[in-house]
Amino acid sequence: MSEEDLKALKKDVSQKKRIATEWASQIHDLVEDRLWSDYDKLPELARQAQLACAEWAAAKEQLEQAGGTAA
Repeated sequence: MSEEDLKALKKDVSQKKRIATEWASQIHDLVEDRLWSDYDKLPELARQAQLACAEWAAAKEQLEQAGGTAA
C-alpha cells in the first residue's frame, strides 16, 4: 500500500473519530444542560454515537491491517 493510501486511511480514521466525538459531545451537553426536558432524545443520540464508534473502529482496523497506526 502506498504512502498516499495510508495517509487517506489515517484521514478517514480521524474524520470518523471526530464524528463520534461530536455525538458524544451532544450526549454530554444534553445530560449536563437539558436532561429533564430532553431525556427522550437520549436513545437516538446513543444510537448515533454507537454507529459512529463502530464506523471509526472499522476504519481503524482497516488502517491497522494496511500497516498504519491511528493517532
